[in-house]
Amino acid sequence: MPNGYLGLVLHAHLPYVMSHGRWPHGMDWLCEGTCETYIPLLRTLWGLRDRGCRSKLTLGITPVLAEQLRDPDFAAELDSYCVEKVRRAREAEDRLYTTGELWMAEQAHRWLDYYEGIRRTFFDECGGDLVGHFGALQDEGRVELVTCSATHGYLPLLGRDTSVQAQIRLGVATYEKHFGRPPRGIWLPECAYRPRYEWARPGSPPGTPGVLRKGVDEFLSESHLDYFIVDTHLLYGGNALGVYRHRFRELARLWARFEEQYGDRPEERKGRDVTRPYLVCSVPGGKRPVAFFVRDPSTGLQVWSGEHGYPGDGNYLDFHKKYFPGGFRFWQVTDAKADLADKGPYDPAAAQARVPSHAAHFVGMARGLVGGSDSLPRLLCCPFDAELFGHWWAEGLEWLREVMIQTEADPEVDATSLGDYLSQYPAETLIDLPEGSWGEGGYHFIWLNETTSWTWNRIYEAEDCFAEVLASIPCAEGLMRRILAQAARELLLLQSSDWQFLISTVHARDYAELRFDSHYQAFMKLAALAKRLRAGGTPTDEDIRSLDAIEVRDRLFADINLDWFRKVEYMA
Repeated sequence: MPNGYLGLVLHAHLPYVMSHGRWPHGMDWLCEGTCETYIPLLRTLWGLRDRGCRSKLTLGITPVLAEQLRDPDFAAELDSYCVEKVRRAREAEDRLYTTGELWMAEQAHRWLDYYEGIRRTFFDECGGDLVGHFGALQDEGRVELVTCSATHGYLPLLGRDTSVQAQIRLGVATYEKHFGRPPRGIWLPECAYRPRYEWARPGSPPGTPGVLRKGVDEFLSESHLDYFIVDTHLLYGGNALGVYRHRFRELARLWARFEEQYGDRPEERKGRDVTRPYLVCSVPGGKRPVAFFVRDPSTGLQVWSGEHGYPGDGNYLDFHKKYFPGGFRFWQVTDAKADLADKGPYDPAAAQARVPSHAAHFVGMARGLVGGSDSLPRLLCCPFDAELFGHWWAEGLEWLREVMIQTEADPEVDATSLGDYLSQYPAETLIDLPEGSWGEGGYHFIWLNETTSWTWNRIYEAEDCFAEVLASIPCAEGLMRRILAQAARELLLLQSSDWQFLISTVHARDYAELRFDSHYQAFMKLAALAKRLRAGGTPTDEDIRSLDAIEVRDRLFADINLDWFRKVEYMA
């Protein structure tokens, strides 16, 4: 038995972009994530399997991402993307050889080989089905897959319990559709949790009476989920720095304006241990408690931070400086604080030489943090966005592979999945959890601030409107069923936490605002049509054409259940 375990958790997620633009924002995001993270991650897991490595990790593929990766049009989109990248790389190689910039020409050829290889893997080895191959790895016991809320809705701020219920129930149902089994765990969007209490909508006048809202854990329990993940400060209190500050400079500037308004909870560590799972239940004695794991902050900084962590090593590929046309990266980090003009040429061999030592350092940290004389082995929970590996940090998947290999060879620490650990060492201690997330300040700041408050007003308006429409139409069939189902999809897409995140970080802010408004307008149009038909009106040809167009554009979650939006199954 090892002294402890390493629980690596990767969260793969992108918002719905099918039929919503291509470049610079839209389908290219999905193709980029697939080429730089999802396919390389699958290759990494295959390689570990082929060498007989039994180390295991936990991987979340959000329902909205799984739906896109299995959309019938996705394969053609990815094929076009890779063909264009290869063409651009070949043109760059020829041009750079002609101008005598030989090291850059070699880099261009490296990218040409890369995208040709990605294309072969997707079509020849995967048959165009990434989701199915990740599922096969789970069936082989190589990885544990977890779910998420349907469209990554920010659960603590949704205005109605029916919205939380629908997001989670649809997340579970979509997982079962794609992977043929129920999920055990869930990645709460932004690791955001809210307990049961009398809740008032943000922006309500002072003194507005609250409405009793169920805790997020209650919905998880009702959906037979076993565990989720929270950030460190929800267990310990104290200062919460958030995980995104080092990646988005604009967020740091925005946060500096509001930081004083957010007070830290007094830190209390007595009797609590970040390396142990705990139980939470908003109504003790009334429902089955749900376990939660806690993010370890010290190891997290090593991977998240491009300034203080491994990705900032001068030999690694720089993310920001790119060669156009094509957007290829030819330069090394050189120094995390260096200007783009000062970046040196990238040397793949020098970069790869740094990976084993960084992996060894990480495994050594894990060994030290889970070691001790306790009778039960501890687990170090290390959750990360999957897109950090390969996309943001080009060598990240090589590092991940090396970590898995080194933990298998280490007698003191093993890499395992959260579910496997929980099966062997069930959580026993029931504690209260406060409200919060892993965002800056530890609360809701990134998703609710002066730049995003207008989005929540529209979400609440749409939620109330949908509740009223559904209450007046207790049974919907035929055309009315189509209208209401599509309205539900638009509401779910409107609730995606990505829009507020992109607005706050000023990362594709215009695109996020446009997308948010498009789903709001589509929802209101469909709701108005449902009301008109309910009152005895007749649909026009334009009504049908509009419905057809919206269904084609936003074509995810084919088997949506309207009952989840009608009534909370277990009332507060």
